[in-house]
Amino acid sequence: MRGAHREGHRTNRIGWLRAAVLGANDGIVSTASLVLGVAAAHATHGSVMVAGVAGLVAGAMSMAAGEYVSVHSQADTEQADLERERDELETDVSGERKELAAIYVGRGLDPELAKQVADQLMAHDALGAHARDELGISERLSARPIQAAFVSAASFALGAALPLLVTALTPQTRLIPVVAATSLVFLALLGGVAARTGGARVAVGAMRVTFWGALAMGLTAGVGALFATVS
Repeated sequence: MRGAHREGHRTNRIGWLRAAVLGANDGIVSTASLVLGVAAAHATHGSVMVAGVAGLVAGAMSMAAGEYVSVHSQADTEQADLERERDELETDVSGERKELAAIYVGRGLDPELAKQVADQLMAHDALGAHARDELGISERLSARPIQAAFVSAASFALGAALPLLVTALTPQTRLIPVVAATSLVFLALLGGVAARTGGARVAVGAMRVTFWGALAMGLTAGVGALFATVS
């Protein structure tokens, strides 16, 4: 007898994929842009490295703090909704049963079957059924602030380390073109991998990330060159 068939869906990856891609993308773009901006202002190689390292540390902490606050706010909202749903189940279980049945009717079940499904699910786990089908909250997709903060910080640091490593290995005279070119390659690869993992078109994902990265680096380098001119 064969075991039950379990399908793997990409929605299971949304939480960590979003945090990882956002962190790595920001790490590459912000650090490469910072390096290019400082280099365009004719700073020494050592000053460029100091700026890059400072940007890595500050950016990783900023990503962690921002992601934690954002996701924790989502978690607080989910918890408040669950508490309200728990109170409603204690005070008006009949109304909540009808509400759940109405949801299933709206999804295509006939009223009698919807009532049976609602009765059985509420007998098994009333709060879980309402959380999942009324509020759209499931254990797999619920907010995890600490996980999101760690993934964002780690992915930012990893992304930032790529242009920083290139900066450390590149002579001052070739710093701007080499860092810009390699960073765009890193961004294209990241966008392609993220699109592939999420089931989207690889070429579109790569071009989208590369375009915005090139724009950010170009503007920052322009600002650095302008300051070098007027100073």
